[in-house]
Parts: sequence; C-alpha cells; structure tokens
Amino acid sequence: QVQLVESGGGLVQAGGSLRLSCTASRMNFRIAAMGWFRQAPGKQRELVAAITSGGGTTNYADSVKGRFTISRDNAKNTVYLQMNSLKPDDTAVYHCNAVTRDLVRPLFDSWGQGTQVTVSS
Repeated sequence: QVQLVESGGGLVQAGGSLRLSCTASRMNFRIAAMGWFRQAPGKQRELVAAITSGGGTTNYADSVKGRFTISRDNAKNTVYLQMNSLKPDDTAVYHCNAVTRDLVRPLFDSWGQGTQVTVSS
C-alpha cells in the first residue's frame, strides 16, 4: 500500500511562511502527478496545488495563486509546498496524494496523517 508522509506544518503568524514536504513510498513516484490538499474543520477537503510527473505543469486553487508554490524532487520521492504570505484562512490539515492527469482529483483512497498548519491573525 502506498505510503505518504507529510511534514513541515506548524504555527505561524499571518504573513509568515512554511514549507511542507511529502515523501512517498511503495509507489512509482516518478510517473505520478502529485498534489497537495487541505481540510479545515467543518469543511470538505480541497485541492491546493498539483504538479505533473515531470514538474512542467502546475495547477493552483485560486485562493493560493501567487502565494504558494508546488515543486518536486523525483530523486527523493518528495513533493514540496512553499507557502508564503499565509492567512488565517489557510489554517487546515494538509495532505498530499497522487492526482489524476488533469491535476484535479486525488488518486488514492488512503491518505497519510497530514500536517497541521495554523495561521494566527
């Protein structure tokens, strides 16, 4: 079964930055499009950002465009999310997953434990 381990979350003041990492195993990471999702209390999980297997194409939620950057290192089986200019609305548990080729929907039913991001005002 695929394993996804997220890290890098924490408590930060509004306007601050965080860098999330997700390391994947038991999957062919190099050919998988990957994405970051988040789920705030009482809300549905939503796509934040996604990237193709080679890193050449990305997709971002409108709410994070210009503030977040997704990247990947295929040699390390790791996908990153650089988050700048954080807002309290960014508070959520962040998860990674492989995504469909259109960079929209999660591919696997199982999820990692996620990493909590809390932005204080």
